[in-house]
Amino acid sequence: MRKCNNFNFREFKFAQTMIFAINEINRDSNLLPDVKLGYKIYDNCGTMDILRAAMSLASGQRREIYENNCTEGDTVQAILGHSGSRPTISFAQIVGRFHIPVISHFATCACLSDRKKYPSFFRTIPSDYYQSRALAKLVKHFGWTWIGAIAVDNEYGLNGIAKFIQSAQEIGICIEYYEAFSQTWPAHKQSRVIDTIKQSTSKVLVAFMSHREIKVLAAKLYKQNITGLQWVGSDAWITDHSLTDSEGHSVLVGSVGFTVRRAQIPGLKEHLSQVHPSKFPNSQFVKDFWEAVFDCSLNGATKTAVRKPCSGSESLRDVESQFTDVSELRFTNNVYKSVYAVAHALDDLFKCEEGNGPFSNGSCADVKHIKPWQVLHYLGAVNFTTEEGEKVYFDSSGDSPATYELVNLQRTNKGTMGGVPIGIYDASLAESHQFVLNDISAVWGGGLSKIPVSVCSERCHPGTRKVLQKGRPVCCYDCVPCALGEISNVTDSIHCMKCPLEYWPNKYRDTCIPKEIEFLAFDETMGTLLAMFSLLGVFLTVIITLVFYCHKETPLVRANNSELSFLLLFSLTLCFLCSLTFIGRPSKWSCMLRHTAFGITFVLCISCVLGKTIVVLMAFRATLPGSNVMKWFGPAQQRLSVVAFTLVQVLICILWLTISPPFPFKNFQHFQEKIILECALGSAVGFWAVLGYIGLLAMLCFVLAYLARTLPDNFNEAKFITFSMLIFCAVWIAFIPAYVSSPGKFTVAVEIFAILASSYGLLFCIFLPKCYIILLKPEQNTKKHIMGKTSNSDISY
Repeated sequence: MRKCNNFNFREFKFAQTMIFAINEINRDSNLLPDVKLGYKIYDNCGTMDILRAAMSLASGQRREIYENNCTEGDTVQAILGHSGSRPTISFAQIVGRFHIPVISHFATCACLSDRKKYPSFFRTIPSDYYQSRALAKLVKHFGWTWIGAIAVDNEYGLNGIAKFIQSAQEIGICIEYYEAFSQTWPAHKQSRVIDTIKQSTSKVLVAFMSHREIKVLAAKLYKQNITGLQWVGSDAWITDHSLTDSEGHSVLVGSVGFTVRRAQIPGLKEHLSQVHPSKFPNSQFVKDFWEAVFDCSLNGATKTAVRKPCSGSESLRDVESQFTDVSELRFTNNVYKSVYAVAHALDDLFKCEEGNGPFSNGSCADVKHIKPWQVLHYLGAVNFTTEEGEKVYFDSSGDSPATYELVNLQRTNKGTMGGVPIGIYDASLAESHQFVLNDISAVWGGGLSKIPVSVCSERCHPGTRKVLQKGRPVCCYDCVPCALGEISNVTDSIHCMKCPLEYWPNKYRDTCIPKEIEFLAFDETMGTLLAMFSLLGVFLTVIITLVFYCHKETPLVRANNSELSFLLLFSLTLCFLCSLTFIGRPSKWSCMLRHTAFGITFVLCISCVLGKTIVVLMAFRATLPGSNVMKWFGPAQQRLSVVAFTLVQVLICILWLTISPPFPFKNFQHFQEKIILECALGSAVGFWAVLGYIGLLAMLCFVLAYLARTLPDNFNEAKFITFSMLIFCAVWIAFIPAYVSSPGKFTVAVEIFAILASSYGLLFCIFLPKCYIILLKPEQNTKKHIMGKTSNSDISY
């Protein structure tokens, strides 16, 4: 037998817990009455010793026991252990061929759930399959999407981290790097792993390792001053008390991870405190343990020169030791449950009734010659509840219910590290209720002042979308603002969505708001100015009308056809007023009114000007000898011509309103970010017919006035009419391209400007010179001056 280098207090505590449970069962009159359980404990000093021990247990020799005429079985009925996944994998396949049940309290490798490879394996600790998924959900919960992963270089670590990476990637977590590590590796291989961690940008490190490897790794990181990492640990090391004894353990403060839930085992502390070499005189375990605890030598051993002899009065009650500490029983409770699982299986086997048994023809097992495969059958059906209320059973893969406690490593008052519970995970519950966290803000441990952030790219806020960076994982992306007219209202959105037609994004592009509705309103600057100019035109027209009315008997007013002048002033007033209908929110009636009123009033206006022009031409022709032309264009004919010209426009407007009238229209084309509320023309032909007719009359009036330009200066109103028609035509010719190209409310403003400009042109060109003479040059307002020296005829109209 080889000599082991050190003593593992934890494993010795597990062994004593098994002894305690067996003694407790042997004293129980309800469980396995009249049956005593025995045990054999083997050292686990290396894999070869473990395999040798397993083979010894599988092929034990038959031995007679004369007390009570009992017989010890050929082989053991069950094997409890090992604590590690790798040793368990080594021997579980071998003893599985002999159908001997193997129950582990600490081997978590998911690979052991393979019933084809390990047909007789059970465990009272959850499989790493559930722990890996729980760790992935934990990482996701804290928003860590950019992490590193490291595993011990054996089946436990590699299988566990592989399951974790698979679960993490399924829920959107990216792995920056993945490394294996072993304490037995040469220094250069370990340094390569350290360099990878040092150069990484992730702040979270998930470690599927044993307590031995994590000590070595933490010490090396500490020596290189690599701190500030958030560790996420597996149950193999997260609550191991020996971490405090390692160099650089401070880098692990703040670590979080899942472990089995704590439990209480009544009477265990008393049993552990009573352990003494005298009770186990042949046990090398107890001897090594005692010497390690009290630093003395038993029975004059070879180390006498180094250690003083033990006095024999030493007691575990007098010392504080991890061995006797039962304040946080986790994996120790799994050992306890393992023993009771075997006991319940044997109890069911002994209570079997012939004819109702589980074997062929309803037979039961021979209690004098129990076979391990029979115990294996009953063990698979075990289902009981401990005194703590914990249910114990195994599924078809030999696994126990997956229930974990989430702990956070914090410094204790004694200067050590301890796991503070901050949540639970129960895989048997519904998906949404499996993971429950406490208020961790007050308990997050020492090394980190707050929960760290570990992402490849910062989160994309609402109003932006994620665009992946070429050649990098999906967690690495750029945040691009949503395109014009699109929003995103959630964080880390992949797509932006278009706003409905009548909505537009706000300035943050995270919500759609109703578009601004634009129209030429009275309360805005441009609308106010145009309305003021319109009213000013009305006011000036009224003033001129009053001036003409007060001087209606004067030669100048009479000579300028007072009836047509007053009608023209009335029509100009209507022209100024009709521009007001273009201002304000368009409605069904305002749309129909503004265009038809504009068309009719302007035709009325031009008809009056045309009448005046014709009167001027006819008047001078009437002065020629023998001319009788004025009788064909007297006052009645003038009125009739105005009515006729206006009636044509009225008919055009009626047809327009009947066939396809103007209507309010929401224009989405000119501007994407706002709605232009305007009046659609309805029938474009009707609109251009109205304008065309006005233009035709204006051109006719311009031509006639141009022909009359050579008449005597003193009476030449044709020059003013010509100039006014020139302004009128220029304005409306310029209006056409401006109207077509102006966007939104400016279209309406251009139309109002054209109306006002042409109206002011007519008003000023035709009436302003006359008002000047009437008011400022009354000496020229005489019949003689008006007739001039070119004619002696008394012309009266």
